[in-house]
Amino acid sequence: MLDGEIDTKSHRNDLGAHDNPHQNEMPENICQIMWPSVYVNGLCDGPIHQRAKCVAQTIYGDDMEFDFDMLIAKAPQANTAMPWHSDEAYWPKMPDKQAMSFWTPMDDATVDNGCMWFVPGSHRQPLRLHHPVKEGHHTITCVCTEKEGVPQPIPVGSCTIHHGRTLHYTRGNTTDKPRRAYIVNFRPHTMIEWERQNNFDHGKQGIWTKNSENVNK
Repeated sequence: MLDGEIDTKSHRNDLGAHDNPHQNEMPENICQIMWPSVYVNGLCDGPIHQRAKCVAQTIYGDDMEFDFDMLIAKAPQANTAMPWHSDEAYWPKMPDKQAMSFWTPMDDATVDNGCMWFVPGSHRQPLRLHHPVKEGHHTITCVCTEKEGVPQPIPVGSCTIHHGRTLHYTRGNTTDKPRRAYIVNFRPHTMIEWERQNNFDHGKQGIWTKNSENVNK
């Protein structure tokens, strides 16, 4: 997917387009590919999905189901940070925003290559005011700094789990190796139905980018 062998352009986006372009092996500063499961048969039946589903249902109940997935990658020396944000700020105002994201690194995630940072307890606080990180760009952010957060470096085979309101961010990748992560999200079945009935599918029908003709969120 990342090298273009699988054509994902209708689901591919640059979350770091607000920053100056880096000279690296990918055209994006922060490559985001929505819905990898659309391109890989059986991915939803694999161990990451099944184990994440088990954890989500154990914590929140049997109605938790798979909502969407994505791949996010930072090429070597792609020193663009993913700004502080809560995932919930990207979603519509639905009756229940209870959701869990499972962030699984495909490379050992370190502070230097862009591991996740979280603000402990932020899922219990009011959602902070978010705004575009730069005018005309989809990526949003809020007022937050590393002083509030805690880095969570983890090896391949591990994952972090966060609530939709949890504040998080990643530094840029200042190493000579890539940092890739696969993310799956789960939420209550009734809320997934609500999303789809309100024409919100997390970009499954195709995403819009500033320099693309593809249209969606």
